[in-house]
Amino acid sequence: MSSIFVSISSLNTHSPNVILVKMEGKSLNYTVLIEQDEDGVYVAKVPDIPGCYTQGKTVEQAMERIREAIQVCLGAEELEDVLPLKFIGIQQVEVKV
Repeated sequence: MSSIFVSISSLNTHSPNVILVKMEGKSLNYTVLIEQDEDGVYVAKVPDIPGCYTQGKTVEQAMERIREAIQVCLGAEELEDVLPLKFIGIQQVEVKV
């Protein structure tokens, strides 16, 4: 497989971040969801790539680490299995239990 170049194109904490991946002459944009757990750790996930997630003490650290995670995941999978979907939006739902 040819080399993979990953860059962050947004660090807006109010909406999902987007990762631009360039490989084999193609550019792919992956949505990165960032959540904060009960201990204050930021968890970054790439919904389009199963099992692709990481964490950091800051949003910036989580985004740096998700770059590495994407590189590892793309190196281990077939390209057709990890093509990004078109991001539409995020909504929260309140459920009483």
